[in-house]
Amino acid sequence: MAKTAIDDDKAGARLAAFLPIPVTRPREQVEEQLRSAILSGQLPIGTKLGSEAALAVEFSVSRTTVREALRSLATKGLITKVPGSGGGSFVRSVDHHSFGHLLREGIENLLQLGTIETREASAVRLLLEVPAVRLASVNATESDLKSLDRILDRLATAPIDDPEIPLLDAGFHTTIAYASGNRVLSSLVFALHRATEPVRHLSLSKEVGRESHRQHSRIVEAIRQHDPDAAEQAIVTHLAYLDEHHRINDEA
Repeated sequence: MAKTAIDDDKAGARLAAFLPIPVTRPREQVEEQLRSAILSGQLPIGTKLGSEAALAVEFSVSRTTVREALRSLATKGLITKVPGSGGGSFVRSVDHHSFGHLLREGIENLLQLGTIETREASAVRLLLEVPAVRLASVNATESDLKSLDRILDRLATAPIDDPEIPLLDAGFHTTIAYASGNRVLSSLVFALHRATEPVRHLSLSKEVGRESHRQHSRIVEAIRQHDPDAAEQAIVTHLAYLDEHHRINDEA
């Protein structure tokens, strides 16, 4: 008996090294299988998934379970749901561009819900602008510079009440971030800039527009000269100018 008890204790000690595996819910099982198929390329970008009814039969679960799994995948940016008779659930592009759009949607939702404030998102954007422009001054290609020049040309001719100005301004800063060569950084700058749209919070005048354009031009020239210090100084000056203008507007 004593030997058996000792053997049982040894066996128990060996089994103690194993951890219990939690049993996932049907919704999680469906979501995980679809997620793995998307990330492995088994379901390529643009693939239309089966209907909720078809997927329910395939996975041997209810349509409600499938609907919950698809909703979760859509929230995570892996699929997009298109309404209408020709719609359905489609596999989304999974790259830094789609990551930026997903981040933007998340930030905009948080701003609308009041979970975060615009000043918080703007503060993070400002923190990222400096390293982005320094990296861009090292890594920018001729194609990047041509894109920046095209945006500058468009901004130079656009009237101050042109509704495209916020998009052009976001495009300018986002292009610099993409030119940095760091795709995570570029996604963050894109998302924060598009979600906060700082130009919309300015009371634009012709003089403000002209000065902002001059500052943009200095930033591009520093990038063109591959001068990180000059690029940083140029964008810090630009951001300080906008911040000062914000304070004047707020006080007014």
